[in-house]
Amino acid sequence: MFENLSIPVIVAPMFLVSSPESVIASCKSGVVGSIPLLNARSAEACEVWLQQLKEALPTEPWAVNFIAHKTNKRHDVDLELIRKYEPPIVIASLGHPGAVTEVVHAYGGLVFSDVTTVKHAKKAAEACVDGLILVCTGAGGHAGTLNPFAFLDAVREFWKGYTALAGGISTGKDILAAQIMGADFAYMGTKFIPAEESVAFPEYKEMLVESTIEDILYTDSFSGVHANYLVPSLLKNNIDPTSLKPRETVDLSHMVDVKAWKDIWSAGHGVTTIKSIDSTAEIVGKLVTEYENAKNGVVVKV
Repeated sequence: MFENLSIPVIVAPMFLVSSPESVIASCKSGVVGSIPLLNARSAEACEVWLQQLKEALPTEPWAVNFIAHKTNKRHDVDLELIRKYEPPIVIASLGHPGAVTEVVHAYGGLVFSDVTTVKHAKKAAEACVDGLILVCTGAGGHAGTLNPFAFLDAVREFWKGYTALAGGISTGKDILAAQIMGADFAYMGTKFIPAEESVAFPEYKEMLVESTIEDILYTDSFSGVHANYLVPSLLKNNIDPTSLKPRETVDLSHMVDVKAWKDIWSAGHGVTTIKSIDSTAEIVGKLVTEYENAKNGVVVKV
């Protein structure tokens, strides 16, 4: 399935950012594109997107993100859409992947599960997934806290399937480093948020270009789960980042119109490398050049 990739990269499914166009552009550029099913605001819209992707990408590997927890109000409906349209890869999040694994394996697809701890990695492995996505410290969105070297080594003690590494990966040499460490894929999100095909707000894209690693804050104040956010997006909404407290103790009554992801924007530690808003093809092309230079020992000064 992956033999024709230009570089071993999976573009992460990003809430309110990924679009069918970004998936198609990613896959046509030689990486694996993905999209959260819940980016489609209705099951009807989701079906239209799946049909579009299936027709546009008959041979390329592409992925959808499925929220496996039963609190997902579209759990059963989206699972049936997966059964009908047979996406080659399903990325399961926030719940036991057993049900989706049964459906996907029936048509010959692959299931990847994103995990932030060794405990969760073992549970996913027991559910017979095909791949584990190790979400380490420095990843955008709901990031883990584990060091990628240590996390990968710990998982390889019991896991022989596909492994993708996430967390601050933003250049071609980072991709090669992930491979050298033993990962099969680099899992990249932040780098592709400012892509022309993404549906992120224009101001969000510009903020990424202007931000550095020092503008990232790790907090659970907004969703109850720790995630990395852009400090400038907090300031834009008149939120003092120094005053934040744990979600269960913070008073958000004055912020009723401010929502994580929609108003408070996320990015990973690799944001420093984002210098411009480019097409997906241009982003992948640069990564390929950096990757090949790193493989050939070429030192390129920025």
